[in-house]
Amino acid sequence: MSTEHQSLVAALRAPSPCCSFEFFPPKDDDGEAVLWQTIADLEPLDPTFVSVTYGAGGTSQERTVRITARIAEQTSMRPVGHLTLVGQTRGEIESVLKQYAASGVDNVLALRGDPKGGPRAPWEPHPDGMTYAVDLVELASQMGLFEIGVAAFPEGHPDAESLDRDAEVLVQKARAGAQYAITQLFFRASDYFGLVDRVRALGSDIPIIPGIMPILNFAQVARMAELSGAEMPAEVLAEIDPIRDDKVAVRAKGIELATQLCRDLLAGGAPGLHFITLNRSKATREIFERLRAEGLV
Repeated sequence: MSTEHQSLVAALRAPSPCCSFEFFPPKDDDGEAVLWQTIADLEPLDPTFVSVTYGAGGTSQERTVRITARIAEQTSMRPVGHLTLVGQTRGEIESVLKQYAASGVDNVLALRGDPKGGPRAPWEPHPDGMTYAVDLVELASQMGLFEIGVAAFPEGHPDAESLDRDAEVLVQKARAGAQYAITQLFFRASDYFGLVDRVRALGSDIPIIPGIMPILNFAQVARMAELSGAEMPAEVLAEIDPIRDDKVAVRAKGIELATQLCRDLLAGGAPGLHFITLNRSKATREIFERLRAEGLV
């Protein structure tokens, strides 16, 4: 389905499921060449949108903004610009929003971001900056130029005192102007649907898109899960642990598990799937093609 003449939020609320891809800003020119090849490989899949993250601790902002703008200008894909509060004044954040708007990027993902010391380090706001993602949502909303997405946490944000409180924060962001949410990686469909149920019970119908990361490299995904507060469930470990030293077998099992997770999510009414690609296209295409062959996307 082409979404060229449809807003992103309208596409997310449409009956047919959406598909989107997440990239990260490469550290050097070689990495950027790999990223542009991946973008070229995935463009024919006609994603509803693609997004480019900020580097850890707010680094790589300039490269993020430049790559996002180039996607808007040189491809058929709709980019969503990430923006965090880390190490930036309110004025600098406004400047980035204006850069996005000037480049034709009219969708942003408003995130607090991880502290410079890593996701589990204590949060230290910039003296002239902002403290909470909801503050960024309000700023972007006041500018009136963007559709605004935010992060969601199926297993709760690491700083949240409870799952219920975590859901309340997401609803606060929706009331401040956020129009959709994208989740952190997770491995159990029940965690996603639990979050959706908690948010719906609070009276919000904000679309919540599940973030999918297949386990292709066990140590890498386990580390990312630990940092983001996601748990590697016992049932996943039981499948991966016996083969963890066989890279080919881990990759095949990771794709199988991710494909089944996608099936379960779509069957339960998820509005789409957001693939965390790590700037590589092959596994994402394999999962996508299996789902398409089954008529699910």
